[in-house]
Amino acid sequence: MHMIPKTVATAVVALALGSGLAVAETRLDPMAALAGRPAGSDPLDPMTALRARADTAETAEGNAELGGLPDGEGAEDTYYQCVACHSTEIIKQQRVTDHRWDELWTWMVEAQGMVEPEPDTKALILTYLKRNFSSER
Repeated sequence: MHMIPKTVATAVVALALGSGLAVAETRLDPMAALAGRPAGSDPLDPMTALRARADTAETAEGNAELGGLPDGEGAEDTYYQCVACHSTEIIKQQRVTDHRWDELWTWMVEAQGMVEPEPDTKALILTYLKRNFSSER
């Protein structure tokens, strides 16, 4: 019977355990998971609800002072909350379900370190996002 040298066996075990820990620490990035996926293949699946480009009928200019976000209640709060980390372009391209907006909010707070505003402001922003950038409307 052929024996594997102890140092090789130890290195293999350490590599396997280390890889397992790295995999266990990997968190799904929902924005990366959505990127490039075709919209409409399953309208009930929020992971496919992102549209690559808004329909031409929906490409209104928006408010230039708020990065092109549509005017409406919550637009200003949404602008200042979101542009701390990313442009308004990422918001404007979203067409995810209302439930997915809630999930994305939780992910941004828990995994990305977004500062969560007061509950009333959070509700206002999520209502604005759902009203203007939901696949359900």
